[in-house]
Amino acid sequence: MDRTEKPSSIISFDLDMTLLDHKTYRIPDSALESVERLRRHHRIVLATGRDMDNHYSRPFRDQINPDGIIHMNGTKVTAGSRIIYDHLMDKELLRSLLMFSQEHGLSVGVTIDDEDYYTSPDSVIAHDQKKWGDIHRQFADPFQLLSKNVRSLAYIGGEEGAGLLEKHFPQLRFPMFAGKVGADVVEREASKAEGLKRLCEYWGIDLWNTAAFGDSMNDMEILKAAGIGIAMGNGIEELQQEADYVTARIEQDGVKRACEHFNWFYQLTDHTISC
Repeated sequence: MDRTEKPSSIISFDLDMTLLDHKTYRIPDSALESVERLRRHHRIVLATGRDMDNHYSRPFRDQINPDGIIHMNGTKVTAGSRIIYDHLMDKELLRSLLMFSQEHGLSVGVTIDDEDYYTSPDSVIAHDQKKWGDIHRQFADPFQLLSKNVRSLAYIGGEEGAGLLEKHFPQLRFPMFAGKVGADVVEREASKAEGLKRLCEYWGIDLWNTAAFGDSMNDMEILKAAGIGIAMGNGIEELQQEADYVTARIEQDGVKRACEHFNWFYQLTDHTISC
């Protein structure tokens, strides 16, 4: 397709355990090939809990080269290099959350640039050692976040800790990761779905002409909002129950199989998302 043409449809992808396999810490070749084939007829969007501009995420951002990114569960949205939406967390709310987390030994924080700002960093270290066997974090005082632009945070720990945090901070949501070893920390009005709506408005694309892939609880809203919501076979059960379609697991070419199921590689004239 001539890149001067403007696709009238969007296919969005979560990153972790949707495109990026944590067992190998790489994006499967079948998923990369699928993205490139889809790019000819659809706008490609990353919709993630990460800030895709930070040190750990930039390589994957550049590898996918999306048309747009819904960062940090919709608190920052970019179209190309342009920021079209940016929302910062209230400083007093942030202060209260950090103090409560530190007092209760809960690991809450965020990576900004090359620094990791977390309360109770031992939980993050244990998580990284179990998952990857190595630690490359550069921890800093989490209360330095009060002087920085913070849009969303992450909690590292089990469901009990997330429940305690949600009970004390009803203005926040704590959607669990697929492995139930942590959660995103976002204000209730923020979501990937709202980010998708903002990109649709910016590009003049109907929301029904979108599809979204995901695996975790923070993908629930965008899978429901998109024209077609696709849950990965390795995704959490609650998400699979709400999805329009459940594809194979990430290591079983789930992205490619879904694209083939919907015949998205071969829509040469109308460039629409359809069942």
